Amino acid sequence: MLIYGFHPVREALRHRPHELQRVLIGDRRQGKRRREIEDLSRRHRLEVRITPEAELSRLVDGVHNGFAAELRQTTAPGPDAKADPQFVVLLEDIQDPRNLGALLRVCEGAGVGRVLIRDRGTASVSPAVVKTAAGATEWLAIERITNTATEVARLKKEEFWVYGADTKGDPPWEADLTGPIVLCFGGEEKGLRARTRKVCDRLLGLPMRGRIESLNVSAAAAALIYEAVRQRLKASG
Repeated sequence: MLIYGFHPVREALRHRPHELQRVLIGDRRQGKRRREIEDLSRRHRLEVRITPEAELSRLVDGVHNGFAAELRQTTAPGPDAKADPQFVVLLEDIQDPRNLGALLRVCEGAGVGRVLIRDRGTASVSPAVVKTAAGATEWLAIERITNTATEVARLKKEEFWVYGADTKGDPPWEADLTGPIVLCFGGEEKGLRARTRKVCDRLLGLPMRGRIESLNVSAAAAALIYEAVRQRLKASG
């Protein structure tokens, strides 16, 4: 299956690159638009195939403007999928593909409804991420975002409570995680950005009783996410 046209291809590269197999660019396309599509494809490690315009016209049923993208063949979630639309996870500055993949696997297992990934500073959903996630990327609703604060403000207008992960935060079992919530997790080295911490309603962290100061981000995220699952299951009876 193909999507085609400059704007549809660009938006797919920005927000759901994990759904794309390769990108096709007409051999007569030049200029800023071609460079932008090539740059986005390179960032997400997607194959770019320069294709004769006549061949593109045979492949698609419509105006392609010299751009098309081939979708991966995936299995859509079935009717028993239990993703919770009121449970959102937001990720920023997670640079290790293995951490990102492990975290996405946790999110899918916990039934998270959506995962928002800050585009700048975060690893792309590359083949390495897909492999570590063990199939979770095929089932999760993943969206790339450009600005965390803007997205948080929008979610707050929709009556979501926003919690940020921080080593000095309150234990998660002291917070009410049963309603519409967003859990925000930051990068391996510095955690959440300072501005993101400020816009969160509350910061949550895990008490460290041993000698190390913190956990790996995917391990800490798993603990926080499943505390939310525990509370939500209990509340639903």
